[in-house]
Amino acid sequence: MSKKLTIGSRGSELALTQSRYVAGIIQAATPGTEVDVEVFSTRGDEILSKPLAEIGGKGLFTEELEAALLESRIDLAVHSLKDLPTEEPEGLCIAATPTRATPNDALVSTKFARLADLPPGAVVGTSSLRRKAQLIAVQPGLNIVDLRGNVGTRVKRVTEGDLDAAILACAGLERIGLTDVIAEVLAPEVMLPAAGQGALGIQTRADDADLLEILAKLNDGATHAEVAAERALLAALGGGCQVPIGALAKVAGDSLHLRGCVCSLDGERLFRTEISGSITDAATLGQQAADALLREGAQAVIADIA
Repeated sequence: MSKKLTIGSRGSELALTQSRYVAGIIQAATPGTEVDVEVFSTRGDEILSKPLAEIGGKGLFTEELEAALLESRIDLAVHSLKDLPTEEPEGLCIAATPTRATPNDALVSTKFARLADLPPGAVVGTSSLRRKAQLIAVQPGLNIVDLRGNVGTRVKRVTEGDLDAAILACAGLERIGLTDVIAEVLAPEVMLPAAGQGALGIQTRADDADLLEILAKLNDGATHAEVAAERALLAALGGGCQVPIGALAKVAGDSLHLRGCVCSLDGERLFRTEISGSITDAATLGQQAADALLREGAQAVIADIA
């Protein structure tokens, strides 16, 4: 018997591309399923005049979709996993994490081939405190300005010469076909991405057994382990968009390697850690990495910002 599903999505080109991708893999995994996409506007989409850190709070890009799920107006929501708070609303769950795109951040520039080439005073756009803090740490003297809007809008600010460069997620550029503007993929030694960056989180109601069974077919085991470790680190540190926290895990066979960092807003205090272990212990590794960062002194940075 055919089944009809409705996906809730933000209205940006990237969000719609991601939702349509998930619709396609659902239909491929479960033939006969009809999938529609319904567009929602979130608080984070509507308030573009302020930096994200000033808007504050959790769920800037997810609350409206989660409310629609809980009220059964949609069947599932597709999120960029880095936007999902680690604490989920009661009654909802992340049912699947499909294969991850490139998790790294990218330097977007038409003037400079590498981040190291940017001279003091170069104007660099980013909406992320995490990116800003790490930029200051590795490349002091840059003029870092707030940059909001969808991916295409931010890229246009660079290509039209308003900015010397911008830092964006590789994954978003890949998904909407803008990889030609990437000057450099930033190595994790230079800039650690946000927890879950590059991965999609497919969220649904925790009691919808039939849909959970369908969505389980979309889950990628390596991606699931990587983001479990990263989000466990983030949850243990109690950090959201207000605290510059980076995390990146990589699965190799049965092993998982996790890097984490906490950086002060001025870039002067940067704490890093690395840990490896079994893929089956992903969440525990995240907790252990967080504990190591706290022992090194990251707690003081978090306390100063919180």
